Amino acid sequence: MSQRDVPTVVDTAMEHPFQPYGLPHLTVIFLTIVLPFVLAAIVRYTKSSRVERAIIAVLSTVLIFNYIAYLIFVRSYGMVTWRQMLPLQLCDWGMVVVIIAMWTGNQRWFEVAYFWGIGGTLQAVLTPNLRFGFPDLRFISFFTSHSGIIIGVVFLMLIRRYRPYPMSIVRVFLWSEFYFVVTLIADQLTGFNYGFLLHKPEAFSILNFLSDSRPLYLLEMHGVALLFFLGLYAPFAIVDLVSKKELSQK
Repeated sequence: MSQRDVPTVVDTAMEHPFQPYGLPHLTVIFLTIVLPFVLAAIVRYTKSSRVERAIIAVLSTVLIFNYIAYLIFVRSYGMVTWRQMLPLQLCDWGMVVVIIAMWTGNQRWFEVAYFWGIGGTLQAVLTPNLRFGFPDLRFISFFTSHSGIIIGVVFLMLIRRYRPYPMSIVRVFLWSEFYFVVTLIADQLTGFNYGFLLHKPEAFSILNFLSDSRPLYLLEMHGVALLFFLGLYAPFAIVDLVSKKELSQK
């Protein structure tokens, strides 16, 4: 479960400190929930594949432009070194995966986007590791990237009726292990806390309940990830069980 760290710098941003569940934060959460349904409604109303592709193009462009603009912003002001700019946060990988899933329509890519996008990025939206409030650019960039991923995933579920299956959990867990190994190596080489594998995030999150012993902490992270995956699959499992029960009674 990872969020993109926002660099700590000496600036005037603390004039607008981030307030968890303040009006700007609640507005972001509201838009994250509502926008995919609005976009899906537009596609269904128009019944146009061109409109669907246009929405996908806009979502993809916003995610990519926001990512590049953020890197240019923090680098141009000397806020970070190259070690802190590597695309190794889970949201960075999630962004790439959801864009691929939207353009290819591939179920396997959707599976990864679903579990990473909802399981990891949703936590970032609800409990962000963020110091800067609206209208600071870092606030806007942070939530554009994280909320954009969720909007893309839910949009695919509504329009193309994609869903995860039992084996999806296994496949995505293996992809997550690949991410874990790559990021763990990068953390050791750079000393930067990608994926929160070096230490817990400063902001409160579910990771704060894990052990202070790093080996045990890393092991527990695997358990938390698996629990998240099972929880995200649970609604579909319940629907499948109910459907089978109804069919058996006919």
